[in-house]
Amino acid sequence: MSVMDIETITPTEAQKKARRSRNVAIGLALGAFVVLVYVISIVKLGSAVLSRPM
Repeated sequence: MSVMDIETITPTEAQKKARRSRNVAIGLALGAFVVLVYVISIVKLGSAVLSRPM
């Protein structure tokens, strides 16, 4: 079986749109999680961590 014999599946436009929507939703959820972890870290460490000298 060579590379030329492999059959590929071409998604329909509806499937492409659904995949794109799902990827956007996952990206937004991941971004929200990162922001949540950042905010929780700042709250736990206290606001003074932002104004300390470097």
